[in-house]
Amino acid sequence: MAKRALERVLDGETVNPPPIWLMRQAGRYLPEYRKVREKAGGFLNLCYNPDFATEVTLQPIRRYGFDAAILFSDILVIPDALKRNVRFEAGEGPRLDPIDADAILALEKSYDAGRLDPVIEAVKRIRRELPEETALLGFCGAPFTVATYMIAGRGTPDQAPARLFAYRHRREFLRLLDYLADLSADYLIRQLEAGAGAVQIFDSWAGVLGEEDFADFAAAPVARIVAKVRAKHPGAKIIAFAKGAGPNLASYRAKTGADAIGLDWTVPLAIARDLQKDGPVQGNLDPLSVVAGGHAMKSRALAILEALADGPLIFNLGHGITPEADPEHVAALVRLVRGEE
Repeated sequence: MAKRALERVLDGETVNPPPIWLMRQAGRYLPEYRKVREKAGGFLNLCYNPDFATEVTLQPIRRYGFDAAILFSDILVIPDALKRNVRFEAGEGPRLDPIDADAILALEKSYDAGRLDPVIEAVKRIRRELPEETALLGFCGAPFTVATYMIAGRGTPDQAPARLFAYRHRREFLRLLDYLADLSADYLIRQLEAGAGAVQIFDSWAGVLGEEDFADFAAAPVARIVAKVRAKHPGAKIIAFAKGAGPNLASYRAKTGADAIGLDWTVPLAIARDLQKDGPVQGNLDPLSVVAGGHAMKSRALAILEALADGPLIFNLGHGITPEADPEHVAALVRLVRGEE
């Protein structure tokens, strides 16, 4: 068949209307998701049950006809496979056993690759059940973001525990990032071989890093992932999303080798246009504008289209959709991007 719209954009084509999908498009804002989540009995149960993971991945495709589905899973499945006691506590987010410098040196003895087998099975099922024209994205967390959770044992406002650890134990921190990069590359390769047409690397906490640390902790590990994936699959298409990276985005594509750069909503559209000169961009509507709906959402979405739709663009949010979003607002956004209203 002809290439899917999202895959054409990743090849550098301009597609009109641009393909659209939304980060966290399978999530708590959808009543059908909440029903499956309740049935699963726990978040990790949802991630590791191929039936549940397939169902919630497909739900937003059935409802909205997005141009891409993204595997339903979580960035912390890698530390879970490293036996870091990952759990999700209601109202408090993820918790892990914090890791120290000595434990980093012993990590290789703890990895359980079989822990991820149900996720790979879900990828296979999702690809079989998706409409042929719908792209399937796999994903992983970027090593820096995953490491911040492993060191602190939880998310923190500015990930200070991980940053402080990196100042005190730079050798061990870099070793952790390299190890996570290698495991993540293997994980993405498995997703691609199971049927994903492209993958995204999420660096949700890249914005807390200064220039030197961004190069060493954010860009270099993602480049390591990209190189290892491409060594196995030279044509693999990769989106890199470094939230809050700001001026560091100017060199991020060149440093990492990613095909497309994800943009958060704080990236000015003039800068987005400059980044687009070097290749595809993805983004970058403020998720809260979808909560507001109406003119707030429409005006900002149209501004993105006016600025970026004449180049290779994947329309998306600047971060994940929030649980407060009205599903009808999402439907209106899809119609707007496709020129149907």
